[in-house]
Amino acid sequence: MKNTNFKISPGIIWVSSIFLGLLSSVPQIAERHFNPAEAAVNSAITGLFALFVWYYNIYTLRGNPVTNRSNRSFSYYRLMSSLLIGIGVMLALASIQQLILSHINFGPVMLMVEVRGILINLVFYMFIHLMYQNYKNQQVSIELERTKSDNLEAQYELLKQQINPHFLFNSLNTLKAMVETNDKNSVDFILKLSNFYRFTLESRKLDLIHLSEELEIVEAYNFLLKARFEDGFTFTNTISEKCLGTLIPPFTLQLLIENCIKHNVVSLERPLHIKFYEENDSLVMENQVQPKRNEESSLGVGLKNISLRYSHLLDKKIEIINDNKIFKIKLPVIHEHYHH
Repeated sequence: MKNTNFKISPGIIWVSSIFLGLLSSVPQIAERHFNPAEAAVNSAITGLFALFVWYYNIYTLRGNPVTNRSNRSFSYYRLMSSLLIGIGVMLALASIQQLILSHINFGPVMLMVEVRGILINLVFYMFIHLMYQNYKNQQVSIELERTKSDNLEAQYELLKQQINPHFLFNSLNTLKAMVETNDKNSVDFILKLSNFYRFTLESRKLDLIHLSEELEIVEAYNFLLKARFEDGFTFTNTISEKCLGTLIPPFTLQLLIENCIKHNVVSLERPLHIKFYEENDSLVMENQVQPKRNEESSLGVGLKNISLRYSHLLDKKIEIINDNKIFKIKLPVIHEHYHH
């Protein structure tokens, strides 16, 4: 999550410090023998200490960013550190006060100053802590809204990809050619096309499906591509049985295959070979790079869609490897226990 700096208005800090300094001199003003010099020094010492407490606690909060649940709880360690350092600072300020007003009995003054310092430190620490918690809650709310917006965008882009009019147009053209030539596979083509769009309707509302179900979608999709490109397109799947029970965002593989078809030459003279296999704890989609000559600039919608879904659902990232000879996409394996 992107963090902005936690800030408190300098006006609040200085006005409250000056006010506390003046407030600390009220008892002396009420005394019969009022001493303006003592009141001024006492106010200055209290005001300076209040300024220190403000800036020290703000600095320590910035130095300890909230990154997990444990850090969001009340920090007794920071409170004790603040109190101990505050006692030391107030001791130094009281010593300065003793040097300026040498006629005052140091013992009672020190006790009064230290008690006052502890009270100021406690009140300010609690106040700053509450403000900081409120600030962090606002940051989390903003981040949740941003993530929700990204997820909606990803779902919208996924839906556009699933009902890609170019794909449907090409499929219908292929079907027309098959029917005109009395191709015996035309009925199978219609069934696979129907199955593909049925999978689309059934799976588009799910966040994750089993890899075995995803491969059923891929099988239907590849049949349509095979009918269109014949031997110009091959897909090799070497995924093991144990990996079929893992999870994957629906239509991830179909989007990756579509991405390969979109950016590479696919022909009988230059067939496109796509491999799908597992490597360590990743699912890998691989193809040789043979870019189209007059390829239009890509917006990267497909890969962005997949990356957004992995980041949003699982806080995991996909890996893209391209050495201009082989193009690889590595997808993190999602196990059932991780999802639950």
